[in-house]
Amino acid sequence: MTSTQAPAPGRAPIRRPGDRIFSGVSLGAGLLILAILAGVAIFLTVQGIPGITASPDEVKSGKSFLPYVWPLVYGTLIAATVAMLIAVPVAIGVALFISHYAPRRLGQTLGYLIDLLAAVPSVVYGLWGIGFLAPHLVPFYAWLDEHLGFLPFFGPASATGRTILTASIVLAVMILPIMTAICREIFLQTPRLHEEAALALGATRWEMARLAIFPYARSGIVSAAMLGLGRALGETLAVAMVLSVGVGTVTANLIGSDNPSTIAANIALGFAEATGKSVNALIASGLVLFVITFLVNFAARSIVDRRKEFSGAN
Repeated sequence: MTSTQAPAPGRAPIRRPGDRIFSGVSLGAGLLILAILAGVAIFLTVQGIPGITASPDEVKSGKSFLPYVWPLVYGTLIAATVAMLIAVPVAIGVALFISHYAPRRLGQTLGYLIDLLAAVPSVVYGLWGIGFLAPHLVPFYAWLDEHLGFLPFFGPASATGRTILTASIVLAVMILPIMTAICREIFLQTPRLHEEAALALGATRWEMARLAIFPYARSGIVSAAMLGLGRALGETLAVAMVLSVGVGTVTANLIGSDNPSTIAANIALGFAEATGKSVNALIASGLVLFVITFLVNFAARSIVDRRKEFSGAN
């Protein structure tokens, strides 16, 4: 029997030393990730419980844990949600243009430029947001306040531009590279026969993308969006630099001067001066962010698996 022939029925397949080594390394890497994740969860839980049970007099904020963390959770979710609403359509559009519409040389150039955005440090995005973006958005915010101020999202407007909407735009630019790169690669893997069949039946380029590319790439788009959402939920420095924070603020106004902070930014700004149970309260807020991120990724994985099962059933 040659090496290319299948083993006889009932006989275990031959495993070469390289296969055993690779299998062991892969298993060890997976177990290491689980161990690190469990260690982080245990640390956050053990160190965070004293902050959760601390009385208002024992922490710097002067509040019990739930009133203290609720505005931070709200700020984290609203900033990440607005960033996703901005970034997801742009990422899908840019990825589709690069993969199926742009000339090859232009598409490669745009792809390189998008990938370079991922190498820009967070502090640079923060400086860009506070030094350039925020001042240039002030007239736009004033226009929103004047014409759409009857909506709770747009008024009164900030005179500095350091708002939750500005922070969300900065977050959207930060998560755009990873989402665009993943969507681009998924779009390029669409079976060529599906695209040619759609075009042969008389579909336009957009109809071909809608009927052939997007259904095939749906799970990949969801995965890209969840990776971007995880980055947006945990971003610290850029948000801390851009936001003008009001203590304990919970508001629907996206362009106001008093904004809710995010959990990550609050930890970064407050940890250096925290003492005693205040440190535990900050760690407990980190535990809340850990749980939120875990639930988001768990939901995303469930959506992707359900889509795969549905596709397989069809």
